[in-house]
Amino acid sequence: MGEFAERLVECARQAERQVNASFFGNRAPTRQECGEEVVVDGCAKPITRAMLLGQQKHVLALECAREVLEQLWPRPFSLEQRYRYYPNAKVLEFVSREEEARLIAQGCTRELWRTIKPDIVLHADGNWRRSALTLDFKFPCPPSNEPRWRDYGEDSAYADSNQGDIYEAALGGKAVIISPTKGIVP
Repeated sequence: MGEFAERLVECARQAERQVNASFFGNRAPTRQECGEEVVVDGCAKPITRAMLLGQQKHVLALECAREVLEQLWPRPFSLEQRYRYYPNAKVLEFVSREEEARLIAQGCTRELWRTIKPDIVLHADGNWRRSALTLDFKFPCPPSNEPRWRDYGEDSAYADSNQGDIYEAALGGKAVIISPTKGIVP
């Protein structure tokens, strides 16, 4: 991937620096700060500072990634496209941005239970349901934590799997992590 990968990693690093600077000055958050519960969502689930920081970093990293992709990836790509995936039937459906927004506006995201939303999907052959490569930004908090795929719990449609496994099963292609601390993680 060369320059392409380097530029995406730099997007992650810029987002990490910018968000951390706005909250913590010239330092990264501590383990304690990362674990603090700061908000409760519409499903009455606590949201930690790590989750909020990650959301803000994702916004900035994806803005930067769009510019990199438009310059260096001559084929189709998707940013934050949500899919509904049925692993037993091997069926993948698009979830429109309108449907996603409507479900989120209701305040509880349980209706998005059987969905995945990779950060970046690079499509090699023009088939929007197939991936040449799937990339996901991960912003460990604190930064000393290893970047890793989120494991799906027992109450998930994808129990006993992780995000990377499901992205590969649903979309084909390899799934990799982009981390500000570790770069590209297979």
